Amino acid sequence: MVSVKRRVRLRVAYDGTAYHGWQLQPGAVTIESELNGGLSRLLGEEIRVIGASRTDTGVHALDNIAVFDTASRIPAPKIAYALNQRLPQDIRIRKSEEVSADWHPRRCASRKTYEYRVYRGEFPMPVRRLYSLFTYRDLDVSLMRRGAGYLEGEHDFGSFCRKAACAESTVRILYRVEILEEEEELAIRVCGNGFLYHMVRILVGTLLEVGEGKRRPEDLPALLLAKDREKAGPTAPAHGLTLMKYEFGETMGIVGSSNR
Repeated sequence: MVSVKRRVRLRVAYDGTAYHGWQLQPGAVTIESELNGGLSRLLGEEIRVIGASRTDTGVHALDNIAVFDTASRIPAPKIAYALNQRLPQDIRIRKSEEVSADWHPRRCASRKTYEYRVYRGEFPMPVRRLYSLFTYRDLDVSLMRRGAGYLEGEHDFGSFCRKAACAESTVRILYRVEILEEEEELAIRVCGNGFLYHMVRILVGTLLEVGEGKRRPEDLPALLLAKDREKAGPTAPAHGLTLMKYEFGETMGIVGSSNR
């Protein structure tokens, strides 16, 4: 008798400090390898998850998405509870639910929100060292916000992609680029329909240069038109970046494809 498989969706949160990113890599511990191992032990079958966003080494997430197929009869909502007992403490399943068999996190309309945190102070703060970039430099936040405004909308972000890893199309839509002040920290929040490799971190590196007075906000339109990685700012370190939220078209009424 052939077992009928179901597709289960997971909402996954993790501290990326100890991991070599999301995606499976030979000889490396990744978020995906931990999920595969925990699910395989729990369900008694070989499980391979499909992730929505392949976050890089050291990047964190509050709400990444993964799906997998299983013949197990464990109710989907109960899987989160059982799986969390088999995962390291720096990975947690926030929710598990059954979805249609053809639902795929990278083949449906979506938007995602990333946040990059910058700690401003005379000296680093030890308890924030794993989750924010420290800088002692003065930053003009008003200039950074003006620069961020030029990045919103649909553009070719070829200047903001690691050269060796750019996708076939480098056009993306950014719905919002916000810079929030929270006491000593800045939160640079970016919401878009998809992101290129290192895109958010290069955006952050460029906006920090604007804040330091190394480039003008009005220079950013020409930088977008250049489609040249060498023209943009440095790639900010990974540990300040967190994937905050994933939203899908079925609940948000949005259109457009999901890209990375």
